Amino acid sequence: MLTRKQYELLVYIDNYLRDHGISPSFDEMKEALNLKSKSGIHRLITGLEERGFIRRLAHRARALEVVRLPENSDDDTPETPNNVTSLASVRKAAHRPTTVPTAFSEAGESVGLPLYGRIAAGTPIEALRDQTTMVQVPAALLGAGDHYALEVSGDSMIDAGILDGDTVLIQRCEQAHDGTIVVALVDDSEATLKRLKRGRGEVLLEPANARYETRALSPDRVRIQGRLVGLLRQY
Repeated sequence: MLTRKQYELLVYIDNYLRDHGISPSFDEMKEALNLKSKSGIHRLITGLEERGFIRRLAHRARALEVVRLPENSDDDTPETPNNVTSLASVRKAAHRPTTVPTAFSEAGESVGLPLYGRIAAGTPIEALRDQTTMVQVPAALLGAGDHYALEVSGDSMIDAGILDGDTVLIQRCEQAHDGTIVVALVDDSEATLKRLKRGRGEVLLEPANARYETRALSPDRVRIQGRLVGLLRQY
């Protein structure tokens, strides 16, 4: 079972990842939990990792991944299969994509989504092309509206937890808030997956990898094709 502080840190990390796309710093975690030193954070993270709630990503700074969340925060409630829920059901409306292995086993039904081919997470590629391939997705991952899937090509969104070869789940929309990861169609011919920002009469398509530059485009050159709501990953 989790202690109160472990639970508080787990929820804080999960919310921070959804809002910012990267893990909080140790100083931020220390302040959020009102601890006096970062050594306490190290112990809490180690405990969460040993219990399988988080995973440290190697060779990357500030790189934590939340694997699962407990359903409640009762200190004296034992951790059993009925007391732990998958991220698919906890974070289906998250800003950060929910990751589910493609060989998933989910309670409840699944739905088939059209897979529209590969989209570049680095350099833009040609616009989406209709294909007949379908991918099965846990229904709990999807909210209201129309959805489709794309296979990611490239590494420019790795700091948002999106890797080359992932299958991203997209909700169709034509508008999105700043900070949302979207499928953007540029000049009606190139599609790319980036974080949307706006400023000074421009639309900014921002990568999540320091090796790539943000693209600044006039609004008439960009059309939103959908927003990211989740992803599937094969291990």
